[in-house]
Amino acid sequence: MAITRDEVAHLARLSRMSLSDAELDALAPQLDQILAAVARVTEVAAADIPPTSHAVPLTNVFRADVTRPSLSVDEALAAAPAAEDDRFRVPRILDPDE
Repeated sequence: MAITRDEVAHLARLSRMSLSDAELDALAPQLDQILAAVARVTEVAAADIPPTSHAVPLTNVFRADVTRPSLSVDEALAAAPAAEDDRFRVPRILDPDE
């Protein structure tokens, strides 16, 4: 199954990409090779091998979450340069119109 130049142009339009004629001509065989490689991977997968996410078994090494006493709001905000409504006040970094 060969990917045609027209199919690449169609994909470019769908992804709102502007490609030159030279790029369309170069990408068609490259995409064809990528799809062929993916098809080969599916041929290799055997039904008797269970799917895995890692080559070796993993176990969770993190400790369990435990609720512990922490700072009160007043203690946490005591060293803050600015606070407002029981929260840290920080400078705006994003334009509000965006």
